[in-house]
Amino acid sequence: MTNSFHGSFPAVPTPMRAGAVDLDGLALLIEAHATRATTGVVVCGTTGEGSTLSDAERAAVLIRTLDVAAGRLQVIAGVGTNVTRDTVRRAREAQQLGADGLLVVTPYYNKPSARGLLAHFGAVAEASDLPIVLYNVPGRTACDLGPELVGELVERHANVVAIKEASDRLERVRALAAIEGLSVLCGEDAFLADFLRYGAVGSINVVGNIAPDAVAELVQVAGPSGDPDRANALHRRLAPLCRALFLESNPVPLKRALANLGWCTDEVRLPLAPLEDASRRALEEALARAGDLLMRPAPEPEIA
Repeated sequence: MTNSFHGSFPAVPTPMRAGAVDLDGLALLIEAHATRATTGVVVCGTTGEGSTLSDAERAAVLIRTLDVAAGRLQVIAGVGTNVTRDTVRRAREAQQLGADGLLVVTPYYNKPSARGLLAHFGAVAEASDLPIVLYNVPGRTACDLGPELVGELVERHANVVAIKEASDRLERVRALAAIEGLSVLCGEDAFLADFLRYGAVGSINVVGNIAPDAVAELVQVAGPSGDPDRANALHRRLAPLCRALFLESNPVPLKRALANLGWCTDEVRLPLAPLEDASRRALEEALARAGDLLMRPAPEPEIA
């Protein structure tokens, strides 16, 4: 299977209003990315609060995203859970709805063995023809998918084509990048430039939601054959935003940033809670410093 996942893939939040998913707010965000340098988007993942969405809400989010993206953006659906049969069901549904790929997180809480992980991801790979992006985020799942297991999954299943690695272990990035047929996507915004130097070809990121063109350019110029001076300059400008967006659990700061910029409300779903005042002030300082990097809505037309 040809792997086409490279570039910048912002993990889009799910806008909410009065407890319900705000599909019109989501459409505004997707349209904005479609007119910028963003390669594709991820929906219903960690940033999209996928674990709190009902099946009907997940389907509605994916359908609206695909409708707005309309061939202009690749759309990857987050389908992973800690129950294999549920993940398989979601994978099949995403394929039926027209997703371009699946993001499948390591099972959280259960802490499966290596054999369990091989069986879990194998069941998903056999249930769908879509390309699969493995998602390794030990800080959230208490489960670590190492390079040896990843290599075995790639060898066994032709549609396992990429991994989102959310760690700061750069030697691991090098080991993953050496696996034939696998693309590495950075899952740690603060280390994006480093990941690309070590062999990553793109990123599933948070900061690209508010600075999409800068992040897309960084992906282009930070690799071994790119422009190191430009990459360093972009990294320095993006670094304060990356730190601010993780002052509290993602996507709480991101939604507050998008609210400040006029895109959607900052509403999150319990057990997440609104941003603390101290974090809000630090976030606002970072936004002020970012200036022209930020994605802003088009102004409302003036009425004569």
